[in-house]
Amino acid sequence: MTSALHLEKITPDNVDVAIGIRVRPDQEHLVAPVVKSLAEAYVHPGTAWPRLILDDDRAVGFLMGFFAIDWRGDGTGTDIRSGLWRLNIAAGEQGRGYGRFAVESVAAEIRRRGGARMTTTWQPGADGPERFYLKLGFQPTGETSGDQTVGEMDVQVPRF
Repeated sequence: MTSALHLEKITPDNVDVAIGIRVRPDQEHLVAPVVKSLAEAYVHPGTAWPRLILDDDRAVGFLMGFFAIDWRGDGTGTDIRSGLWRLNIAAGEQGRGYGRFAVESVAAEIRRRGGARMTTTWQPGADGPERFYLKLGFQPTGETSGDQTVGEMDVQVPRF
């Protein structure tokens, strides 16, 4: 991993590059394509935080964070969470630290906004990303979101 890693907002100038990010074919059932994430970001503009992951000027992935959502969706506001909504690292770019960079970038943004915990979900199973998330410090909460495992970690202190 180089020190040239950075995030870029999705703009008319880079939207096609973002949409072109593809995970490995054997991972396509584990994460929604970027185009779906961008559609969700469009309808949730106050919540979604879509970003292109760049190494220098080369697009290597896509992430989408979420901030201050009513997790239970019951309108009580008793379970407000922020976290990583989507992570797509391009097929040929995996295993180079870009996923770790993405998770830390969302954690840093949560801290910047005054948050202390980060939530994410993952597809369970031997071929899923659970090992990746556990290695970074996420702990399963015992909850599910649809058919996905819910994990959380404390982000008050940077760990990477």
